[in-house]
Amino acid sequence: MQMRSIIGVSLLLVSLAPIGRAGDIVGTVRAVPPAGKADAGGGGGYESRRYKFVETIDYDELRDFVVYLDQEVPGPAEPPDQQTVTTTQKDANFDPHVLPVVVGTKVLWPNQDEIYHNVFSMSEPAQFDLGYYKKERVPELTFDQVGRVDVHCAIHTKMHCIVLVLPNRYFAKADARGRFAIRGVPPGRYRVRAWHERFPSKVHEVVVPADGEVRADFVLSVADLPKR
Repeated sequence: MQMRSIIGVSLLLVSLAPIGRAGDIVGTVRAVPPAGKADAGGGGGYESRRYKFVETIDYDELRDFVVYLDQEVPGPAEPPDQQTVTTTQKDANFDPHVLPVVVGTKVLWPNQDEIYHNVFSMSEPAQFDLGYYKKERVPELTFDQVGRVDVHCAIHTKMHCIVLVLPNRYFAKADARGRFAIRGVPPGRYRVRAWHERFPSKVHEVVVPADGEVRADFVLSVADLPKR
């Protein structure tokens, strides 16, 4: 009788044990100008009429930072939160400019302009040409290889966007203040990569707890590139 009671209590404790425990990765990501060049975008020669329309970077206004787990995640593969997403052509631009997706995601390419566009890419992970079209059709394309895919319009030279195809669903785009949160990560040790199209990426190793959060803050800069 006593043995049955012990077994019954043990089974009850197992049934009450947390299932699918996970933690969060939170932090910030920002970019800084090269050392000693904080004022490179203003004053001096830029006051000349010759450089009146030359574009410079406001590092405080940079957007489209992406933070993600740069590795396979242990356990059964989980489907992406959204298996079909959209990149819209409007006012001769792609929206969004940067689209992070899980490998295997289908992307729709509607044209909301009254003019033709021709969406194409020569990037190794996905080479394609969707042809000329307006609103009469909405092409779709599944991205089945991990990597960066630069997408252009064959008619309009300034139209450019990036599909960042990632190995798992654990990623986040930083908000306007550079804050990000990757929720529901299985506990363990991971490589977390911060990415922006204009800078070398940076990796931090973190240990995600079974409950709670771990912090990772990133600063990106071209100063991290090799010197020649």
